[in-house]
Amino acid sequence: MSDFFNDDPEEPRRPVPIRHDSRRPRPLVLTIVVMAVLLIGFSLFAGIWTDRLWFGSIGYSKVFSTLLWTKIGMFVVFGAAMGLVVGGNLWIAFRLRPTFRANSAEQANLDRYREVITPIRRALLISVSLVFALFAGGSASGKWRIFLLWEHRQSFGQTDTYFHKDIGFYVFTLPWLHYLVDFAITAMVIGLLAALAVHYVYGGIRLQARVGKVSGPAQAQMSVLLGVLVLLKAADYYLDRFDLTSQSGPLITGMTYSRDHAMLPSKNILMAIAAICALLFFANVFRRTWMLPAVGLALFALSAVLLGMLWPALVQRFQVKPDEPDKEASYIKHNIAATRAAYDLDATAVTPYTAKTSLDASQLSADAASLPGIRLLDPSLVSSTFDQLQQVRGYYNVPAVLDVDRYQVDGQERDMVVAARELHLEGLPDGQKKWANEHTVYTHGYGMIAAYGNQRDSAGNFVQSEDGQPAWAEKDLPPEGVLTDANKPDGYRPQIYFGENSPSYSIVGRAAGGRNVELDVPQGSGTPGQSKTSTYAGKDGVGVGSMFRKALYAVKFGEPNFLLSSRVHADSKVLYNRSPRERLQKVAPWLTVDNDALPAVVNGKIVWILDGYTTTDRYPLSEKKSFQEMTSDAINPRTAYATLPTDQINYMRNAVKATVDAYDGTVTLYAWDDSDPILKAWEGAFPGVVKPRSDIPPDLLAHFRYPEDMFKVQRSLLAAYHVLDPRTFYEGNDQWDIPEDPNLPTRKQPAYRLSVATQTGEKPVFSLTSVFVPAKKQNLSAFVAVGADAADPSTYGKFQILRLPDTNQVAGPSQIASKFSSDPAVAAAVRNFKQNDAKVEYGNLLTLPVGGGLLYVQPLYTVRQAGAGNYPTLQYVLVSFGDKVGIGPDLTSALKVVLGAAPPVVTPTEPGSGTGGTTELPTGAVVLLQQADDKFREAETALKAGDLQTYATKIEEARRLVEQALEAGKKKP
Repeated sequence: MSDFFNDDPEEPRRPVPIRHDSRRPRPLVLTIVVMAVLLIGFSLFAGIWTDRLWFGSIGYSKVFSTLLWTKIGMFVVFGAAMGLVVGGNLWIAFRLRPTFRANSAEQANLDRYREVITPIRRALLISVSLVFALFAGGSASGKWRIFLLWEHRQSFGQTDTYFHKDIGFYVFTLPWLHYLVDFAITAMVIGLLAALAVHYVYGGIRLQARVGKVSGPAQAQMSVLLGVLVLLKAADYYLDRFDLTSQSGPLITGMTYSRDHAMLPSKNILMAIAAICALLFFANVFRRTWMLPAVGLALFALSAVLLGMLWPALVQRFQVKPDEPDKEASYIKHNIAATRAAYDLDATAVTPYTAKTSLDASQLSADAASLPGIRLLDPSLVSSTFDQLQQVRGYYNVPAVLDVDRYQVDGQERDMVVAARELHLEGLPDGQKKWANEHTVYTHGYGMIAAYGNQRDSAGNFVQSEDGQPAWAEKDLPPEGVLTDANKPDGYRPQIYFGENSPSYSIVGRAAGGRNVELDVPQGSGTPGQSKTSTYAGKDGVGVGSMFRKALYAVKFGEPNFLLSSRVHADSKVLYNRSPRERLQKVAPWLTVDNDALPAVVNGKIVWILDGYTTTDRYPLSEKKSFQEMTSDAINPRTAYATLPTDQINYMRNAVKATVDAYDGTVTLYAWDDSDPILKAWEGAFPGVVKPRSDIPPDLLAHFRYPEDMFKVQRSLLAAYHVLDPRTFYEGNDQWDIPEDPNLPTRKQPAYRLSVATQTGEKPVFSLTSVFVPAKKQNLSAFVAVGADAADPSTYGKFQILRLPDTNQVAGPSQIASKFSSDPAVAAAVRNFKQNDAKVEYGNLLTLPVGGGLLYVQPLYTVRQAGAGNYPTLQYVLVSFGDKVGIGPDLTSALKVVLGAAPPVVTPTEPGSGTGGTTELPTGAVVLLQQADDKFREAETALKAGDLQTYATKIEEARRLVEQALEAGKKKP
């Protein structure tokens, strides 16, 4: 390269005139430029170094170093490769420039550019090469995932149907080979353009010449570059053949008849043509004629159009379309098998279910065990109820959608709606919204809130206050209830420093000899001086005692108080990256994290439980769908953090279950699906990050649940892939849909967690449940449930799909919602509330198998519209079985109505007197209702004893008494 960097002996140097320019750069301008560069550099350094400190503070330094050195290594290698290709072609083109140039107007115009370029050619070559190297290195560093997966690739132990390669080749190796070929093609194109520019400027290419437009040396360089480029395109065609197994299409993902019989042969032919064209270009180095390469290139372009586009279209139109069901049958069969394997649906089976439409007492008695598991509290509605009744202070709150968990209470497992009482800085009075308060005083939430999901207390008795408040299992500050009582011996720690709503950062730690300033438990008026204070003593947190670290974090958070405030002292720590999902995503950036984090009390500590998925879009023949579309529903329209360049996936495993300690921020990952090859590859890349499944403590295992996003993805696939016959699949006459949510018709109905038994007489199982309707219709097609209790391996992950008969139409969720709203007793109750200035809200519409049919249960809430501090209260429970509708203040009462009892008396009250209820009745009516209630109790006792005759007699007697009470209620007292 010496010729390029040294003066050209054949081009004598021109004297450069000495300019005496009095306008010199001002020191202020230079100072500003230098300061700007230093600030930008220090800001970048602060981001990287504080990340290093954070990873070290939680014990995952190896994750940071692996990521950093992998990115640096890829940046350097691919940046250097791009720089060498571009710079090398610039140097070769300059060296091959013509010694003599013909006199022409074109060359005379170019002389001006040569005069400018030649003196600075060394700097120009370095600059151009460096710019392209930086862009290429930056792009390559973002491909660390595909590199690490390739480096630690695993075998799936299965081969695809068409190329007979291990599935690991498609998942791990093929993406990396594609990147290498694409990078090489890009480098060759840029190198070719750079060489063309140099040859043109220095006369190697003359556009206006009649003959000899391209010099011999320039032609040789162009021929080599074009030959390499076309050869790389041949390699690209070779790899494209394997992409046919994961190519999306209107019918299925993967190989189809036209792809197998037209696109695959066309890529083989184009690969051969490209290789021949490359040889012609290489031969042109010696023959020095463009005719043969040009003919070959034209043939290649024409073949790409005819073979790559026209031929497959003709095969599809004239061979496949007339006989598509038969032509595509075998391909659909392979797609069904691959899809069910890729989404872990192999073991799912559809069970016929007769779905009776009439319920009698004996059937209800047989399934009585399922009734306590019917959750009446709607986690998406009672958030404001929890907030208003249990937040204690305005600077606490709970999530908009609560969680469902289960705990052992008096030897029985009970479903509960739970929430963590987290810090909410927006709730501070305006006068207290100061930096010191927001980042050093109000640092953490406190305690859990829990309510029994079915409104029964620890003894199993129905509990509901007059205003419809939940039956609390854990409440108040300091916390009290079954969770606190169960953990008192182990030292229950209720502080929540790490949560879904924690501040962006908090500065904690007491100075030596100083006092505690962190608000712990509010007392009195709730000001810090009158409340109990504490000091964080957990593992996580980066020390910010030194001036250097203060400066780092002042830049990171854009906050000069790190340097100025006396509350940032030698013993201070800064807590940040506090959301449980964010922490897990940073520790394991190769995971897709479930959207729902569950707070649970385990061994005296509050921990967040999360699920992590391994996904890919490269599993051969499996159906590819949008992760966001599959997981969005009425409750949660958001999506989990995806690690793929696209959210299109065709493989998913619940590979990891993780916990984040709410007090000290410790992140722990456990291998859940330890047979997953993708998880094994990541364990090879980040050894020691994931603990074995055997390390999961039993008390923690009891709170592990089947993850919602996994179920929603599987539910979305089962809508079509419950069909195993290719012809039926093609015809689409047995496709299902996920129903719309009755309360939000534009969004899909969520999945619900319930303890249900899918067969009469079975023990209820904690499950995730959903239903299907026929495509484009509203009646019910199937009920689906998956065992969600990870502590019970006999049921966990086991699907139960109950298919309803096609000859017996059962109402779907939207139809049931319409039936509820039009029922006279329900309409009377709703009208009563509205007359009293109350808004009616319908809760989650639950579906579960009971009595050989399907029982719908929906809670009815009211919210007063006037005044502040309003929250939903449970007023009634609506029940539907077959064509019967029941309403009552509790589930038992509503079921009695379905079995034949009279509905509750609903009479309007004066506006403003309450959210609902009944007016004062005449004494005679009250006595009759009391007698009717006694008869209902006697009937319930007979039902439990199995005495159906007595049960029916008492129900009839109670019905007559209710009718008499209604008549008496019409008379004035």
